[in-house]
Amino acid sequence: MFRNTISFVVLLLFLSSFSSWSQDQKYRVATVAFYNLENLFDVENDPNKFDERSPIMEMDSAVRPDVYKKKIANMAKVISKIGTDFTGMPPAVVGVCEVENEDVLLDLVNHSRLRPYNYGVVHHESPDERSIDTGLLYQKGMFIPTNSVAHEVLIYKNNDKSDRNETRDVLVVSGKLRGEDFHFIVNHWPSRSGGQKRSEPGRVAAAKVAKNAIDSLQVIDPYAKIMVMGDFNDGPYNKSISEVVGAKFDKEEVGLKELYNPYEEIRKKGGGTIAYRGSWDIFDQIFFTDPLINDKDYSEFRYFKSGIYAPTFLQNPRGRWKGYPYRSFSGGGFSGGYSDHFPVFVYLIREIEVEK
Repeated sequence: MFRNTISFVVLLLFLSSFSSWSQDQKYRVATVAFYNLENLFDVENDPNKFDERSPIMEMDSAVRPDVYKKKIANMAKVISKIGTDFTGMPPAVVGVCEVENEDVLLDLVNHSRLRPYNYGVVHHESPDERSIDTGLLYQKGMFIPTNSVAHEVLIYKNNDKSDRNETRDVLVVSGKLRGEDFHFIVNHWPSRSGGQKRSEPGRVAAAKVAKNAIDSLQVIDPYAKIMVMGDFNDGPYNKSISEVVGAKFDKEEVGLKELYNPYEEIRKKGGGTIAYRGSWDIFDQIFFTDPLINDKDYSEFRYFKSGIYAPTFLQNPRGRWKGYPYRSFSGGGFSGGYSDHFPVFVYLIREIEVEK
């Protein structure tokens, strides 16, 4: 039996509020996660990219290899631990952002902490002016990609179409998760540089691209299982997510071809993935379409639980910003930390037939 198959006895601790669970049932659990890897750049100067602005490239060339090695090790450590307390193994699928290229992702999945899980990589070069991309990591034994496409986000400065504000593409990866059709949409929407209000049109533009991708998938299959994840640089309550994409906060209000976002409830309870000058927010989220919240039929994967992965080792251990995400780069050097964002995750569960 797979290591991420959990017996009813264990699940009962989490499902005790449900009266319909039979003690003859067992469930397979799959973790889907998202993590902003905070400037995961290699140590080489790419003449075709503006990678000189990355923190590692601003360091002395003599220290770069050691910093890169430690950065990869730190990212691998985090991914290897997400969900393991519940499933016994790392995520089946991980969306990532702030990566320079495919090579850094291959270095990541080939680190000793992740190599046993045989992760594959989906990556497309984007035109981002900071030379950062999104990507998808997946355990080959759990998810089989069948198609991937990167959708451009067209933003222009001062409405001048000759002056494009180049940003990250919206990555769509389709495939089969344990034999079931799934679609993962990975996002890293434009930052709040210049202020929330001034920068909002860029995120609205990215949201429209993501929404168009969702609509296109649902034209083919209204019951498509679509999971939208990313660093949105907006909270669940902002226009880009709540209005443009239309992700709702109450499961009971979600209809066919609509999306449910569990992270507003987490935010209201005090959860956060980023912190700035004493204020917390949730910019990193995973939301998904209606077929995943049918809690009456677990013959296929359904949503069970979502959360923020924020163990003590991912928190700044000291000083004014104690408890904040323990970032990798600060003050022009490598802090030894991980990322300025906490990862987020969703557990999906599916019933397994038990032999009598």
